[in-house]
Amino acid sequence: MKPSLQLKLSQHLALTPQLQQSIRLLQLSTLELEQELEKYLQENPLLEREEEEYAPQQASTSQAETSEPAEKSDAEAEPEPPAAASSADDDSWLGEESTYSSSSGSFDDDDSDYHDVQAATTSLREHLSWQLGLMNIPDRDRTLVQCLIGALDDDGYLTLSLDELADTLPPELEIETEELQIALKHLQCFDPTGVGARNAQECLALQLEALPVDATQILALKIVRQHLDLLAGRDFVKLKKLVDCDDDELREAQFLIRSLNPRPGSQYAALDARYITPDVVVRKIRGQWTVNVNSDAFPRLRINSLYAQILTRQRGSGLAGQLQEARWLIKNVQQRFDTILRVAQAIVDRQRQFFDHGEVAMRPLVLREIADILGLHESTVSRVTTQKYMATPRGIFELKYFFGSHVATEAGGACSATAIRALIKQLVGAEDQKKPLSDSQLSEILGQQGIVVARRTIAKYREALSIPPVKLRKTI
Repeated sequence: MKPSLQLKLSQHLALTPQLQQSIRLLQLSTLELEQELEKYLQENPLLEREEEEYAPQQASTSQAETSEPAEKSDAEAEPEPPAAASSADDDSWLGEESTYSSSSGSFDDDDSDYHDVQAATTSLREHLSWQLGLMNIPDRDRTLVQCLIGALDDDGYLTLSLDELADTLPPELEIETEELQIALKHLQCFDPTGVGARNAQECLALQLEALPVDATQILALKIVRQHLDLLAGRDFVKLKKLVDCDDDELREAQFLIRSLNPRPGSQYAALDARYITPDVVVRKIRGQWTVNVNSDAFPRLRINSLYAQILTRQRGSGLAGQLQEARWLIKNVQQRFDTILRVAQAIVDRQRQFFDHGEVAMRPLVLREIADILGLHESTVSRVTTQKYMATPRGIFELKYFFGSHVATEAGGACSATAIRALIKQLVGAEDQKKPLSDSQLSEILGQQGIVVARRTIAKYREALSIPPVKLRKTI
């Protein structure tokens, strides 16, 4: 075959290193972004953190706001008098220093809603060991009680049987199960009451036994020891027959049992506090919901001035490539937050009724809708809304929270699944606890409001809200 040369034209998309970096930064969470930037700061001497406060420009507001006179365009120019915390126009929930602009600061420590949670300083085992040190018992019994303390879980339960625990001890000690039973009796007298129980039934019984003896205590103890399954299943008719009591007596016993703590050791468990730094903050300014970038989440980077001066003098320096990389990174970080800001403002504009009236006013929204509004690809909107959070007067939400499926209405419109779940929660919260609403009844009530939802869908939404079925919601 004779060799020949041919000229062929074709088009293909190539991702430049700068574009690849931009995409990678966009999909990172705030914590992951900080970790990524720390790596860049260690590897690139030309890159450093900006000490002065700096943040990207705010999202463009509505035409009604921009048409205000220039001297009144700034929300801080004329501070409004303090109003009630429940006011829709109230900004005080974030404090006066929570506005995010080029000259703004971080959350004010005194007015912030993000309070530090201090973990328990004393563990359950330390608390029990301290009580053990105050007891006047033989050393052998003391050692066995300490072994039992070490075998408790975080809720204060003894998950191993005494026989299994005896098998784990050194054989030369010749520990008998009867000795462990005596040690367990000692442990079950400790505070918190109910510690050392083998199951929830024993835990509740221990707490009832510590209460003053009266008719209600005797009845509650009988129910816990013999008929706790019937109480949990709310089979009150059979339960009243077995314990021989009337509605009032059973109601008082049930109230007493519900006041007990089935997890006595939980109050000493160390709290694993997980904090979320919102990427954007939503405030209502002059009747318009406006999104600003959270300056605490925005990393301030700049080029090191000393190295920049060296590069201007020595053109052939090997730092030229790192200078370009530093500029790319600063630009991509800025672009990341600009994109988040645009998407967040578009979401707020579409879900304005939610911010005014709550979950019942949430409207159906899909990624494609926001992508079309902003001229972005749907995958870009997906990256922006994943692990990015918005602080609002109604709480902190992931941006994905505002997207959801919809259910058709009789009027030909659509109702979001979030709004339907909120309506179910409202209906269940207002129901007669003696005659709770079944899933079919909830479906009928929503149908009367023009929202056609099948009973199976109601059951699915109810389970998602952790609302028990009608049988378990019924009271005496």
